[in-house]
Amino acid sequence: MCRFFYFILIGLIQFNKNIILASSSPRRKALLHQAGITFEVLESNIEETWNNNLSAEENVQWLSYQKADAVAKRVSSGIVIGADTVVSLRGKIFGKPKDNVDAKRMLNELSGETHIVFTGYTIIEVPNKKTITSHESTQVTFRKLTDEEIQYYISTGSPFDKAGGYGIQDDFGAIFINQIQGDFYNVVGLPLSKVYESLKQFSIVPSTLIVQ
Repeated sequence: MCRFFYFILIGLIQFNKNIILASSSPRRKALLHQAGITFEVLESNIEETWNNNLSAEENVQWLSYQKADAVAKRVSSGIVIGADTVVSLRGKIFGKPKDNVDAKRMLNELSGETHIVFTGYTIIEVPNKKTITSHESTQVTFRKLTDEEIQYYISTGSPFDKAGGYGIQDDFGAIFINQIQGDFYNVVGLPLSKVYESLKQFSIVPSTLIVQ
């Protein structure tokens, strides 16, 4: 009975404040669904321009803010979540590959190396404009990849909508990973625990209920 009323209360809290994801990323949508968050999707459609004068952390936070802000300006009320993810190898930034050649280059460079995945996120409440912007970083180590493995992975089409040209959650991409230090979900595309903690500051989800 306690669990039944708990889920009713979560539903009431979530529907009282409409949550909007400023991204069409299937991975970010799946992660929010996994957390039990009810939301709708509105793409920001901004041009993602990298600022070479900013660090990787600052860039992902700034881009996540631009995405959230673009959508926040189009709605009259709600909680807007924007996010941006990049891969960094010794300071070199890897976004989404442009084509097969670019994907092969990225995977060859990441092969046998440890890189950092940065995801920035911004939450904006409309109309009061309360804003939280933060980021998470995770270290990921690739084993040495063969040319055949890289070519096969590219042939699946999976690399082209992912920073660094790989998805840790992919059936085949997952076997590239030797070690991970940090938040797994951050590598997927959203640091779920940090986003949840931030959402609690907007009174979106309960923080004191105990499920029995």
